[in-house]
Amino acid sequence: MMHVEVWGGAGEHGRSCYWIGNTRSSVMLDCGVKREGIGEYPLLDASKVAALDAVFLSHAHEDHSIAIPLLYKLGYTGVVWTTRITAGQLPGYYTSWRNYVGQQGGALPYDETHLASVKYAFIEEAAPAQHWFAISPTLRLCWGRSGHMLGSIWILIELEGKRLFYSGDYSEDSILLETDSPRLIDQGITLDGAILDAAYSTDTDEQETKLEHLFKEADSVLNANGLLLLPVPVCGRGQELLLLMEQQYPETPIRVEHELIESMKLMLQHPSWLKGGMAARLAEALSSSRYAIILTDDDRERLLQEDIAGSRAAIWFTTDGMMQSSKAQRYYDVLRHNPNNGILITGHVAKGTFAWRLLALPDAESGCRIRATRYKIHQGLPDVRRMVRSMRSNFKLLVHAPKRDTDALLQQLEKEGEQDLLSLQPGTRIVL
Repeated sequence: MMHVEVWGGAGEHGRSCYWIGNTRSSVMLDCGVKREGIGEYPLLDASKVAALDAVFLSHAHEDHSIAIPLLYKLGYTGVVWTTRITAGQLPGYYTSWRNYVGQQGGALPYDETHLASVKYAFIEEAAPAQHWFAISPTLRLCWGRSGHMLGSIWILIELEGKRLFYSGDYSEDSILLETDSPRLIDQGITLDGAILDAAYSTDTDEQETKLEHLFKEADSVLNANGLLLLPVPVCGRGQELLLLMEQQYPETPIRVEHELIESMKLMLQHPSWLKGGMAARLAEALSSSRYAIILTDDDRERLLQEDIAGSRAAIWFTTDGMMQSSKAQRYYDVLRHNPNNGILITGHVAKGTFAWRLLALPDAESGCRIRATRYKIHQGLPDVRRMVRSMRSNFKLLVHAPKRDTDALLQQLEKEGEQDLLSLQPGTRIVL
């Protein structure tokens, strides 16, 4: 008998980690962390970790990847199957996580020797997207682009004849990234189980509506000649928001931390991951003089003082979505002295982070306008509904959101006639 064990990610936002197997064969899907306190790690079973046949990583974001070195500390000796792009991004995420943990007064549960022990095998070099390939006599894999960030994938595994689909973080709303839609029912594939991104739970807004909200908030700052700060991840929605803000506000100066530009260059180096015409769009943006690129602390301070002295509107991008870094907090120290300035949070904010604390403050206390409006990079109700209906599966586990929100989504879908849906928590087990 084969099981799925939830070691993290269901009923919560963060530390995605799923064990699939039995006493003969087993694999793991993702192994991330949750950015709360000094960090929360998956509920790893050391004896099962050491016996794993393979580990699969859907993408580089910390809530899916950062605990992977801990597997090697616990005795795993195999490879991590992922894309070459994802493997190349991971060192930056490991460094960022180490800095975060240190700032919280904590210590990593692994050391540099375990980081150095991580070995990768590259999925896109084993087979093209949406094609099966064999890893062993009892393990086969199929994959596709998931549209969440550069290098991100969904995964379809077959282990001892059991088939399970894992969406990873999934979105068909990216303006830059191509998605391979996994309409498995059209291929006649029946699944034994599916684990589906439902991070936005019952949210019904499509991307167009979210952009209307985003631009409305931006207008409130820029029309008052304020400075607008957008804290974003190094790779992901940041590059898309850069292009969108450039298009929406063609006369407004844009200041960008250089890491975001480097990630844009990385996208351009991998045109097969982009939607049609987007390579040309990126090349045009990179060759223009539209962005003032911030390479040093001196660059940042000089441009901030120029914008303040000139009392002019400007858009700023920095590389820490939850504003935990001293760099991000320096921006707030400057912006809070003018109520016309603003900070726009466009993604998930973990409880207790600096951005979370700022959002809880009234404007009179924060000193400037601080708002949250999502840019869509996960699935909400309409997306989950489409994905659920696109596959025939014995169960469909909805993940990546707090339990209460997932329960509400499940109840709504069941009212519409959907069946075999699950809302669980870490520590639970499903029979395949």
